[in-house]
This record gives sequence, C-alpha cells and structure tokens, in this order.
Amino acid sequence: MNILVCISQVPDTTTKVKFTDNNTRLDTTGIQWVINPWDELSLTRALELKDDASSGVAKVSVALVGPVSTEPTIRKALAIGADDAYRVDTEALDAYQVAAQLAEVVKAGSFDIILCGIESSDYNGSNVGGMLAEFLNYPSVSGISHLEVQDGQVQVNREIDGGREMLVLPTPFVGIVQKGIAREPRIAAMRGIMMARKKTIQLVDAARVEPLTRTLAYEPPQPRPACKFIDPDNPEQLIALLQNEAKVI
Repeated sequence: MNILVCISQVPDTTTKVKFTDNNTRLDTTGIQWVINPWDELSLTRALELKDDASSGVAKVSVALVGPVSTEPTIRKALAIGADDAYRVDTEALDAYQVAAQLAEVVKAGSFDIILCGIESSDYNGSNVGGMLAEFLNYPSVSGISHLEVQDGQVQVNREIDGGREMLVLPTPFVGIVQKGIAREPRIAAMRGIMMARKKTIQLVDAARVEPLTRTLAYEPPQPRPACKFIDPDNPEQLIALLQNEAKVI
C-alpha cells in the first residue's frame, strides 16, 4: 500500500507579511517557508503507519505544486521520512489549478491513499482536497482526525455534530485531514537530513490548466486600536463603550 501526501509551503507563522506592487503581490523577501502544518501532520501520520509493519504501508511519497524555489521545503519532507517526492513545475495560482495538477501526479502513479491537509495556513480556502477527489473521481472523506490501516483495511474517524463517525473505506480514496491526526509533527534528525539529499524529487511537467480565480489586491488588517482601561467601579462606561464604540452588545 502506497500513500501520497499533498503538501504546500506557507510562510512561518512568525513572519511579518508584507505586500508589494501596490498590494497585488506577496513580498517574499526574508520569508521563512515551512510545510503547511496540516500537511505536516498528514505526513507524520503516514510515516507512523509505514513504521507499523501490520499496516502494510510500504511507501510514503509527497507532492507539491510550485517552482524550483520550493524544493528546500520538499527536502524538509524528505528529511522527516518521506521516501520520494514529486514537484509540479508551475506556480500555485488557486485551489482549482493546484488540485488539477496534483490529479495528474496521482493518475501517473500508483497510490492507495491520498492525504491532504484540511486547509493551508495562508489562504485557508479548504478547497484543494475536495477538488482533487472530483478530478480523480475518487471517494473522499473530510475532517479526518484518526486514520488506521490494519491488514489492508482502512478505518478513519471524523468529528461530526454531537459525536464521532467511524468509517471503513475502500482504496483508492482522498482523505482530508484535520488536527488530531497526529499529536505533533516529526522533527527531522541529522541522519534524515543527510539522507534527504540523496532522495529523488521527480519533476513533473505542468498540465495546461487555467485558474478559476485571480487576485486583484491584498488588504492588510487595520492596526489594533490602543487598549482602554476601565475603572472596575465604573461599569456604565464599559457598557457604553461596548454598545457605542465596539458595537458588540
């Protein structure tokens, strides 16, 4: 059984985001790129399954849509433990275009489980996994918080209103993963970092797919107003500010 984990690179959460070209493009100067956290947790769980001999998982691959500048991020995934990687040689423009490119990778390979993070920490669109399943005509399950593979049988848990749902799934399928799938991401050891240099990143030519959306401009959030301190003996002032200024009551 082979697992493909779809990953993307996002700015580290400590990055101070800036824009350029009249707020139409992200200024990448000085950005520290990391694996999208939900994708990293997906990869961690896939590697845990591979480590379990009873799971039957033989290989874990990763795939990313992006230019050559994304290869250091792919190497991080390889250092964590992925066996090999695919890079679709094109800019990631929107969820539709990314899902279409990843679908071509899946069609050309032999994968039983395709995992995607529920969203990316930059755009938070939550669209790629579902779109990928549609391109492939595969069944998909979203919101997966637990994944087990025993003797070739795949079982997942997902959170639903008022409880938890347990499903047994056929393969191949697309699993859209949320927090809880793994306790914490793996940290690459020095041995893994050295081995990653020798692992293969297969370059995949981009398919001819036009994005469905176009970014016109970015709007940074407004600066937070100064904090106001209210005398605890003056609740009327607090209520007036909440009603007339904050407008929350």
